[in-house]
Amino acid sequence: MSRYGLIAGSGRFPLLALESARTLGHDVAVVAIREEASPEVERLAPGCHWISLGQLGRLIDILKQEGVAEVMMAGQVKHARIFSSIRPDWRLVQVLAKLRQKNTEGLIGAVAAVLRSEGIALVDSTALLKPLLADEGPLSGRKPGREEAANIAYGRRIANALAASDVGQSVAVSERACVAVEAMEGTDAMLRRAAALVNGRALVLVKVARRRGHLLFDVPVAGLDTISVMQETGTTALAVDAGRTLLLDRDQMLARAAEADIAVVGCPPEGPRPLPARAGGADPDSREPLGERRTLREE
Repeated sequence: MSRYGLIAGSGRFPLLALESARTLGHDVAVVAIREEASPEVERLAPGCHWISLGQLGRLIDILKQEGVAEVMMAGQVKHARIFSSIRPDWRLVQVLAKLRQKNTEGLIGAVAAVLRSEGIALVDSTALLKPLLADEGPLSGRKPGREEAANIAYGRRIANALAASDVGQSVAVSERACVAVEAMEGTDAMLRRAAALVNGRALVLVKVARRRGHLLFDVPVAGLDTISVMQETGTTALAVDAGRTLLLDRDQMLARAAEADIAVVGCPPEGPRPLPARAGGADPDSREPLGERRTLREE
């Protein structure tokens, strides 16, 4: 019987995936990236293998040795690190030599093709964490106000265009102006850069998934750290793609957002739907509390 494989990067994503796998009774072989993964991975997967960025040949050897037919990537590998710190082995050198575009999407796509040629399928990164995917609608206790909703709609148009161009997946918006665009520095650094530019005005954060179905890697993620940085930078609302964004430590994250009066909303991937105004002619910009938070989806 084939085993499931997991390539562990940084953050909580691989730890939560391993906990879920254990709960579901899956036998998982873990390969952790030395430059990124937490030592805590070994607590959940005592027999895990450690490799350095660029060791594609060793990765393939380990997965075949462990009898893995399907593998998922969980956790971040900083985009800047891929291009500044990677020391490719001969197998990866061959891949890089054939790349027409040396961006992250092109590199991971080429690695997936090599794995496939070895009988190993790269599968959806959310495979073990479906209950943590964002639902559609308000998630943290209130709907975005009128100005926030307008900024979200504007930001999603920009973010979707950027994601399709493999630039980034997040934008910061204020007063219907794009203040900052995520590149290799990541979402947190982008928000801090945006806050320095708006002189105390409120920001909205918009995160989207790539339109070409690449949940195999680089799946959008938000969590407790995201909310902390939003509080720090005066960011009052977060919009994500419903069904395509992982909310790590979901219940705690949404509770903290509610305490901070931060609106978190899941938008349908094809675009935001208009949020209904309150009945009775009330101010549509008012921050209406929801009667009940939506629970995790039953799988």
